[in-house]
Amino acid sequence: MRDAAPIHAMHPAYEGTRDRVEHYFDRTATQVWERLTSDAPVSRIRATVREGRDRMRGLMLDTLPADLRGARVLDAGCGAGQATAELAARGAEVVAVDISPSLVAIAERRLPEGLRGRVAFSAGDMLSPALGSFDHVIAMDSLIYYSRADIRAAIEGLAARTVGGVVFTVPPRTGLLMAMWYAGKAFPRADRSPVMVPQHTGRLARALGGAGRVRDLGRVNCGFYISHALEVVA
Repeated sequence: MRDAAPIHAMHPAYEGTRDRVEHYFDRTATQVWERLTSDAPVSRIRATVREGRDRMRGLMLDTLPADLRGARVLDAGCGAGQATAELAARGAEVVAVDISPSLVAIAERRLPEGLRGRVAFSAGDMLSPALGSFDHVIAMDSLIYYSRADIRAAIEGLAARTVGGVVFTVPPRTGLLMAMWYAGKAFPRADRSPVMVPQHTGRLARALGGAGRVRDLGRVNCGFYISHALEVVA
């Protein structure tokens, strides 16, 4: 584990994007996200997103030990807390952070009573050095709105404070996602959600080489959900 990267290492655009993400999830999409991450009926399109997210979460959690007793784990961008609950059930001391206070409240409410002593919830920046050091970090779909430069700075900062691996996802640069990206940019910013930034995963992996060993964990492609997982071990 190396010294943490300074907070000013983030690209200036990071804070602006982070604030848009907070506004979207905390004020616009909270009810939609709460329903999507539950067992409630959803549209066919959203059902594919739900299934894809379930598969990706399983893939990411499979990279961590089944027994996490004694380990401190950061769930960076915990959302409604599905991964948080699984990590705590494995015995981890979990720090669950999300930029949206509303989603953090949902995650806290849903956490089984018997696991509450193992989780510290926090609303704020998942990259804050004040959160401390960790044995493992997972960041599922929480860096999908950022540029390659911002992702690199984020992962380097997290890896510097992590003994084991930092497992995270990005939207891969595919024809479908690029079409959606260009279509999304045609709408006024106030009328749409933050736009995902598709990444060339090979180039991103090479850019992250200085942070540690990079492992390609694979891709989940399920209807309207597509995401690619990578792991960096400092």
